[in-house]
Amino acid sequence: MRGMCPFVALTAGGQNGWMTSVPEKPLSGPQKALRKLGLNRAIDLALHLPLRYEDETRLVKLRDVREGEVAQVEGIVRHSEVKLGGHRQLLVTLDDGTGTCLLRFFTFYPSQQKALAVGQAIRVRGEVRGGFAGLTMMHPVFKPAGGELARALTPVYPTVAGLPQPYLRRAVLGALTRAELNDTIPANFLSKIGLQPGWNLREALLFLHHPAPDVTLAALEDRSHPAWQRLKAEELLAQQLSQLQAKRERAGFRAPALLPVQGAAPASAGLLARLLAALPFQLTAAQRRVCEEITHDLHRPVPMHRLLQGDVGSGKTVVAALAAAVCIDAGWQCALMAPTEILATQHFAKLVSWLQPLGITVAWLTGSQKTKERRDMLALIASGQAQLVVGTHAIITDKVQFKNLALAIIDEQHRFGVAQRLALRGKLVVDALALEPHLLMMSATPIPRTLAMSYYADLDVSTLDELPPGRTPIITRVVHEARRDEVIERISAQIAQGRQIYWVCPLIEESEALDLRNATETHAQLSAALPGVLVGLLHSRLPTAEKKAMMSQFTAGQMGVLVSTTVIEVGVDVPNASLMVIEHAERFGLSQLHQLRGRVGRGAAASACVLLYSTGDAPRLGETARERLRAMAESNDGFEIARRDLEIRGPGEFMGARQSGAALLRFADVVEDAELLTWARELAPVMLDQHPVLAAQHVQRWLGGKAEFLKA
Repeated sequence: MRGMCPFVALTAGGQNGWMTSVPEKPLSGPQKALRKLGLNRAIDLALHLPLRYEDETRLVKLRDVREGEVAQVEGIVRHSEVKLGGHRQLLVTLDDGTGTCLLRFFTFYPSQQKALAVGQAIRVRGEVRGGFAGLTMMHPVFKPAGGELARALTPVYPTVAGLPQPYLRRAVLGALTRAELNDTIPANFLSKIGLQPGWNLREALLFLHHPAPDVTLAALEDRSHPAWQRLKAEELLAQQLSQLQAKRERAGFRAPALLPVQGAAPASAGLLARLLAALPFQLTAAQRRVCEEITHDLHRPVPMHRLLQGDVGSGKTVVAALAAAVCIDAGWQCALMAPTEILATQHFAKLVSWLQPLGITVAWLTGSQKTKERRDMLALIASGQAQLVVGTHAIITDKVQFKNLALAIIDEQHRFGVAQRLALRGKLVVDALALEPHLLMMSATPIPRTLAMSYYADLDVSTLDELPPGRTPIITRVVHEARRDEVIERISAQIAQGRQIYWVCPLIEESEALDLRNATETHAQLSAALPGVLVGLLHSRLPTAEKKAMMSQFTAGQMGVLVSTTVIEVGVDVPNASLMVIEHAERFGLSQLHQLRGRVGRGAAASACVLLYSTGDAPRLGETARERLRAMAESNDGFEIARRDLEIRGPGEFMGARQSGAALLRFADVVEDAELLTWARELAPVMLDQHPVLAAQHVQRWLGGKAEFLKA
């Protein structure tokens, strides 16, 4: 890219000589902007595909243009003036012989005024609008009339500040000539999915960067063109190869085989059996099955890398406790890490109640601990006296030294980044032996099968698909904000029956940007409407001690209503709470709504969830919000909710790009391209076994160093 002009010239430096109203000043490091986009290699640029295309291949007459379409027109400037007062603007009238169009510029320079003087023949392109002044274009791009028309559609690329389209187009064009684009997929494998032999990777990329004008934009935009199919197949194969490779590499690592210690101290001997006998309930068939899967993994000298997924209330915590018991039985330490202090506290209370009577020491670590308590806990952990450690991300700080950590359990794993999970893995050091800890990740957001096949192909997945007996179905009602008083009356009736209520708000204090009723205001309103009832207020800005006190009062049944932000989304377990009101439900995601709803229905009483929504100034809710609320009203099944959520949001957003900071899939869609995904899954082991060099080249081309995070 050396030698490229770091300016957008206003006479001939733009694409095909276009002039734009970009300021005449040097850009601030376009190469730095390229790095910001992750475009470090020639192949990265070659795979940086256009967002959309502009058609500069034909001219149209003003009499034929339609409002709302982007048109390219040539004509003579009949009038040009700078209008002062209010917004300073340049107004230019263009006449092409069949009609006139007003060109309006709010940002312009003397060189542009000169180029747009009366009598100049110019070519303009922009979106045509209607109005009282007739046809109008706002800030169109322009250049002198005449000259050849483009022979292909003009690409418009995703970009960032400091990286204009002309520069990016030249960079991509240069990269296409430099990038190594040899075929890495044997031809006989491509024929199995009907990919046309004429579309190899080089041809597909050249076409998508510069498609011929006779190709319909629809075929490009819906990604059904054979060139798109080739790219999606390549990308899915790279993903499956990298994940299978990570899984195979992990199988070569060593981990402690967590078998019961013969002649162990009474405190831990037979702990698993004693814990099962002491539990005040019977395990469900799903819990027994999952425990067997986990125990089988822990008995092997290969690191477990398992995701435990289950619906809200399916009993993941007891499975975690039983996995910890297997670890402690074998004479090793276990750590359980949760994303919030409230959730960690809930786990700690449950695990202590189950394990402490059996003689197990459970340590507690959070960022808000007092110095002495923290020092005592660190000493217990370092000496090995603390057989189980529960806490927040404080567990992975440098000062925490385990004696012999063998199992790490991460709850709500999507809340933790890859670096944090890697840090927890690094806590196992045993006499310089190269051992890895076993890793059990838990998620209360069920993952649809197509996503598990794709995004979690490197993991073993255990699923709790059965709720414990005695859970009452939750009735969900979608209610307009105008009926708020009726909801408060319902609360009063529930409290009279000795029940407790959650009321969740999306904001802590008033925001001018969003007209949402805030938690503080709601707390005041409910306190006034429910005299004699203790109404609490819980949000993330409260000091930790106040949060704990608030939750303790609610858990103990002393508080009738808890007004809260989403800090109670997961983990809070109050069986007496029978009503959940979610204010401005249209602002929440589907997974979050389902998690919040899961805070009720945990006891024998009939429970309900009220989704209060507001349309603001709009006559009705937007389509996405309506779909979310409809899904909540129609189903209590977390797996069905997850499937609907995937349909609404798409896989990238649903998965949070697997917390990597970069999406695993940019082009393929695991739902729409299920056939290609199945092909890639079947081909990946064959490629690794029969064509290892091509497989390595393929992964390096598509993922570079991004495959590293799969190891977490």
